[in-house]
Amino acid sequence: MEMAEILEGLSYNERRLLIALDPAGGGSSPADLIAAGRFDLEVEIMGAASWLSSKGLAVIEEEVTRYFELADRDVVASGLPERQAIGLIAANGGRMSMDMLSQSMPDGEDKIAIGWLRRKKLADIVRSAEGNLLVLTEAGNSAVDGAMPDELLLERMAAGPVEESQADPRIIADLKGRQDLIRERLVTVRSISLTSAGIEAVAAGIEAVEQVADVTDRMIQSGEWKEVEFRRYDVQTFAPTVAPAKKHPLSRLGSEIRRLFTDMGFTEMGSDYVQSAFWNLDVLFTPQDHPARDLQDTFYLESPASVELTDEALVDRVRAIHEDGGGTGSTGWGGSWSREKAEKALLRTHSTVSSIRYIAENPKAPQKAFSISRIFRNESIDSTHLPEFTQIEGIVIDENADFDMLISMIKEFFTRMGFDQVRIRPAYFPYTEPSLELEVFFNGKWMELGGAGIFRPEVVEPFGVEHPVLAWGFGFERLAMLKWGIKDIRELYISDLDVLKGNPVL
Repeated sequence: MEMAEILEGLSYNERRLLIALDPAGGGSSPADLIAAGRFDLEVEIMGAASWLSSKGLAVIEEEVTRYFELADRDVVASGLPERQAIGLIAANGGRMSMDMLSQSMPDGEDKIAIGWLRRKKLADIVRSAEGNLLVLTEAGNSAVDGAMPDELLLERMAAGPVEESQADPRIIADLKGRQDLIRERLVTVRSISLTSAGIEAVAAGIEAVEQVADVTDRMIQSGEWKEVEFRRYDVQTFAPTVAPAKKHPLSRLGSEIRRLFTDMGFTEMGSDYVQSAFWNLDVLFTPQDHPARDLQDTFYLESPASVELTDEALVDRVRAIHEDGGGTGSTGWGGSWSREKAEKALLRTHSTVSSIRYIAENPKAPQKAFSISRIFRNESIDSTHLPEFTQIEGIVIDENADFDMLISMIKEFFTRMGFDQVRIRPAYFPYTEPSLELEVFFNGKWMELGGAGIFRPEVVEPFGVEHPVLAWGFGFERLAMLKWGIKDIRELYISDLDVLKGNPVL
């Protein structure tokens, strides 16, 4: 395209930007242009710059810097859990029982502290007649009066954001692994500079004159159209692709899975987000001291803080199974079962709670049911974890059900999902035996997608189930990531319009 034709097609803001960049030596930043009073809004500048770039008159450069800052400012004053633990152990002569630390650090903070003490080699766990003791190591004793590297970095963040290049990446990785302690912020600095063609355009003597793109009836009636400058209409100018309306890919995948299960004769089941620990954990034969019950894994509610258990006969059966196995032939978990712990209110941590509630209402064979359910876990957000995500759950109650049937159904499901290589390996879950984990071959490697098994007698006996119950739980988002080659789970929920528009309709 000739220069004269390019100049004729320039918009008012494009002309303004060309003229504004010329006295700045052909280059400037949006912030400087606004400070100089040449523009009011960055969006005006970048919109014009984008068009000038497409016409070869300007170049846009971006420099992105990553900063880290405190998300929880109280941690500098209160100290990291391991710092609190070191102080307590040192005050007790350098050794302290784990039970004593638990009493001094409630709400599960002691478990977090112990994990970091061992990871940083600040303390050893020593078995003695008094029980398990935490004994400070040489590094632990040195840390009593001296700040640790991560504490020094947190102090710097307390004074202001720390640039990524000014921080140890290993310490940053550890701090990001802690729940809601630090957050990252991206700062983008943009600059715009004229190309040789842009300099030539300015030298041609352009003027910034407001143009009219649309003719209105008022303009015609008043005669104003005779005095204004109309913007040239260029049929060759780039125009965005118009994409048809379509469902979100996750909605389409959910519909595909529902259709697959319903075609196989399954009924869809569900349950409420808020559950008691009794239904979410105890009924599923999860011991009351299991790590999954800790605050760092489970979201417990303040209102309601508990859910009353009204079926006393069921409570008694579950209590007996936990304590001594009841009539199942199991030895149970021993100890004393706590009703108070069982009545705690929480956000369901797995969709298996839907399965056991369905079984409670439909204990007689044959039964086939599935769910696609949102669940919640106290996870730090990263490329593979979210605090809320979705599980594909299913059960089969049948007098002929066995492990071979379970494996066959799993392979059939993933074959229909487009994965022709599926393998099974042994696993452990508190509520199934035998148990398995399944993997599919994708992109040159094996990827885990979920677990399955046959419900233990301790789980189904309280409901009078007389036949085997096959059960499975697959990761919905992980399945989507594999199908579409996505490496970061967060991309599934960002809802980038350009990505969504580019997805096929089918």
